[in-house]
Amino acid sequence: MSATENAAMSNGLAAKDSHADGRKAQNSDAKDLKAHSTVIHNRKATTADSVSPASQNKETHPPAHTEPEGATEKLSPEESKAVPLSTATQISLSPADQLWSSSRDTPVKLRMEGSGPGSETPITVHQLFLETVEKAGDHQALVFKKDGQCVTLTWREYYEQSRAAAKSFLKLGLERYHGVGILGFNSPEWFISDVGCILAGGLAVGIYTTNSPEACQYVAANCEANVLVVENHKQLEKILQVKDHLPHLKAIIQYKGELQQKASFLYTWAEFMKLGQDISEDQLNGVIGTLRANECCSLIYTSGTTGNPKGVMLSHDNLTWTARTADGLLGSSVAQEVLVSYLPLSHIAAQMVDIWTCMSLAGTIYFAEPDALKGSLVNTLKEARPTCFLGVPRVWEKMQEKMKATGAKASPLRRRVAEWAKSIGLQYSYSAMIGDNVVPWGFTLANTMVFKKVRAALGLDRCKLCFTGAAPITKETLEYFMSLNIPLMELYGMSESSGPHTVSIYEYRITSCGKVMPGCKTNLKNPDIDGNGEICFWGRNVFMGYLNMPDKTSEALDEDGWLRSGDLGRHDEKNFLYITGRIKELIITAGGENIPPVPIEDAVKAEVPIISNAMLIGDKLKFLSMLLTIKCVADDNGEPTDELSPEVLDFCKQNGVTATKVSEILANKVPAIYKAIQEGMERVNARSTSNAQKIQKWVILERDFSITGGELGPTMKLRRPIVVKMYQEKINELYTATEKQ
Repeated sequence: MSATENAAMSNGLAAKDSHADGRKAQNSDAKDLKAHSTVIHNRKATTADSVSPASQNKETHPPAHTEPEGATEKLSPEESKAVPLSTATQISLSPADQLWSSSRDTPVKLRMEGSGPGSETPITVHQLFLETVEKAGDHQALVFKKDGQCVTLTWREYYEQSRAAAKSFLKLGLERYHGVGILGFNSPEWFISDVGCILAGGLAVGIYTTNSPEACQYVAANCEANVLVVENHKQLEKILQVKDHLPHLKAIIQYKGELQQKASFLYTWAEFMKLGQDISEDQLNGVIGTLRANECCSLIYTSGTTGNPKGVMLSHDNLTWTARTADGLLGSSVAQEVLVSYLPLSHIAAQMVDIWTCMSLAGTIYFAEPDALKGSLVNTLKEARPTCFLGVPRVWEKMQEKMKATGAKASPLRRRVAEWAKSIGLQYSYSAMIGDNVVPWGFTLANTMVFKKVRAALGLDRCKLCFTGAAPITKETLEYFMSLNIPLMELYGMSESSGPHTVSIYEYRITSCGKVMPGCKTNLKNPDIDGNGEICFWGRNVFMGYLNMPDKTSEALDEDGWLRSGDLGRHDEKNFLYITGRIKELIITAGGENIPPVPIEDAVKAEVPIISNAMLIGDKLKFLSMLLTIKCVADDNGEPTDELSPEVLDFCKQNGVTATKVSEILANKVPAIYKAIQEGMERVNARSTSNAQKIQKWVILERDFSITGGELGPTMKLRRPIVVKMYQEKINELYTATEKQ
């Protein structure tokens, strides 16, 4: 056993001083990395079974559903032969004749291209990890706080601890293709559990920390979890409430804090990491040797806006190919990128960026504190100074609101300077966007006086690329950051496409989500006269299927294997993709008019900045109405309070309104507020293309939308069916009042 692994066993996370990252990792047992951990069991590969592109359909557009030539029978462990492996070794794929599956143990054909992007050799998660360890083993991988001190794991140490975790999972009785559920905030333990589970032949499953005990039970039961890894006692209590309904569950591991009770199935992280000490390297290598790139290794559960969440089955190739493609698009040198992990890892966006793309980049991840989205994120950003940063729209909006509130308190002179600089910044950003790169007069001064200071204050002074994705973002927010010379690059994809499908990196257009990734294809199905059609995906990022849901799988994938996104979009003349609506969100009025709600909602929020959330109503109804919430202060748990936000308080002050709470505005129907909203509605209506698209009525709700309230999903996406159900009474009032008139 290596010194690193030994430390992991005795101390939980083996960590070293962050100031000593240049020091060579200790390997006192002196087992060479390749000899120690790179043995696989290679089956007798045939032409169809090898990973060369010829083994897959060459030009897979549309795919041919044919049996692979000379498919080999699965060999027993006794028949397989151990051979040394370097990262360049080709690994056979499991025979498969379908592009999709809904069974955890059924492999799929890969959407391989004959040449160029999409034709790369498939690899497993283990191989991707090995590549990184071999090229950057002593580089910082994970940086986190322990007892207030900054500590680091190198890529070699991270790899060793993932192997140690894999052994412990095997010791606990993790069965092949069974789940390991992980329930907690982002941490090294989260990463190590995820990767270790995959190395042990299990399925890594993130569970949202906001899930109720019943929702946790559904996910754990659906993936037949043998082990659950929880952050603390609060999360443990949820599982203990439903444990008796989880027949496959064998053990629960708590990775932070001491256990408050004793039970044979409960383990601390330190205890867990010691469990696999008697599992030999050869035994683990034997399991790793059976991993195949076209088999399932991870499940991402959709947030379940309607019905139970679906388990999105992702293969090794889904993860490794997408990560390597993203790495290639960034064009980074090895071990140069620094990222911050704070978004929920149970969501594909954070997982693909933080775990898999960072692994391909051999980058460094800094872990934010659990209260990141309540205000501490900026502290981590300043400490890490990331080179790339992904924020969901709500993160960027919060930054915007905070900067606007700070600016409002500045002296008149400072405000004038800031406005002048932002006008220059917006002009420059638009010029750079279209490739003109015309530098307006005064830009250098504006950059020195304003832009550089803003970037430094946000911790983004080293950030080359700022991304936004996972939910729609308004043009107003995009232009606000463009005016500060921080263009936000939109990404677009879904859990079912392993994260990204179209990307904006070094070329972008405002409100566009970019161009299709190399090796992927986009098809617009049934386009209308304006070119708007359903966006369909093709590529090696497309998922295997939904676990145990063949009907849902066949709904998501057409007969040729194209993934239906459910989104409507169009391409411009330069092939940039624009999302124009969502089929399921389309409002079809009683008069039969199809109305996409998002553009109207965004227009209202732009016209009336004191509005936090706006949701259009009108499906099967005679006219459109809207539910509104007012911007307010959130408490330490992210719950909306009754206190008005600084931006709304400023508006009130300017208009002679003394209200400081949302309830006061509603109780008194404050004329200045209601008038401002109505005038904003009228301006939006004046631009509508038909009377059917005009908002006839609106109502202000008592509290803002939130994740904990249920109105928003984990990435702050509006959960429309749930909102309708929650506020059905208010909606009824809007329409019944009209009928009585």
